[in-house]
Amino acid sequence: MTLPADAGHHMRREIAEAPGVFARSATQTVTLPDLSGLRTFYTIARGSSDAAANILSYEVMRETGLPMTSLPPSVFSVGAGVRLADCGVLVVSQSGASQDLVRSARGAKAAGARVLALVNAPHSPIEAAADAVIPLGAGPELAVPATKSVIGSIAAGMALLGRLVPDYAPRAAISAAQIAAMAGKTLPQTTALLSALLRASHVYVIGRDTGYGAAQELALKLKECCALHAEAYSSSEVLHGPLQLVTNPLLILILDTEQPEVQDSLNTAEARFRGAGGTVFRIRPSDAGTTGLTPAAAAAALLYLCYPLALQTALSLGHDPDHPETLSKVTQTT
Repeated sequence: MTLPADAGHHMRREIAEAPGVFARSATQTVTLPDLSGLRTFYTIARGSSDAAANILSYEVMRETGLPMTSLPPSVFSVGAGVRLADCGVLVVSQSGASQDLVRSARGAKAAGARVLALVNAPHSPIEAAADAVIPLGAGPELAVPATKSVIGSIAAGMALLGRLVPDYAPRAAISAAQIAAMAGKTLPQTTALLSALLRASHVYVIGRDTGYGAAQELALKLKECCALHAEAYSSSEVLHGPLQLVTNPLLILILDTEQPEVQDSLNTAEARFRGAGGTVFRIRPSDAGTTGLTPAAAAAALLYLCYPLALQTALSLGHDPDHPETLSKVTQTT
């Protein structure tokens, strides 16, 4: 297949815009309804937005002490819903138009939740159903695979958290400045990583805490852009049955947010995979000279550094990542 000369140009441009999107979104002023008395948070999202929601869940739980976990949209789109009094529901969507998420936002509100929407497209149906909207501020995103809107989702969630936990806001602002300064930076091991991806048939992407959500997102990008079989695992789980697959040729990408608390787990996973003969790369924000990030911002930084790998691998394999053959921008799911 011969690719058009401009293949991947939308995705390339949108990746380049991501640091600026993050900086603006993470430091925006957020207006919220009364959220006093909440006993838990739930997230509702799909695909890349669900990976961003996973990243935010770890950050919110760490900072607020409240549980935060995912609800499947089908609870509302094909089921009768669940009781959500005294709960906050965070709906994350680039388009704000996927019908199952619209039904979920309406259903959660009817069930007693206070619904907060992280949405990129203005005046969307999800925005109309929510009690408050925190815009991603990514602007139009033309490539089918979401990049800058995913990074904007993480940043918008951090702005929300800064409103919930005032002493988090200055840390979010420091992270915003650090990520803005990443514009144009790349991984020094890019050439070796691209060579390994082009040889790979199977890829494990491993993280812990917020790095696990980043691993989910990178694995998804390798599937949707490159048609590569990729799976995401937490380093706390991968050493059980999945380790056996290293007996086949396997590429392992470890996304390290550099949190002190996750180092032992990642070190153990790296040692076990290397010992079993796997090809292992460990990727850190500090590889590109970036330090001092909150864990959620570190996950966003890892995605910014890794998205070009998915783009270049896709192009080298003859895929146009702007227009994956089987995907569309707004996914209609029931």
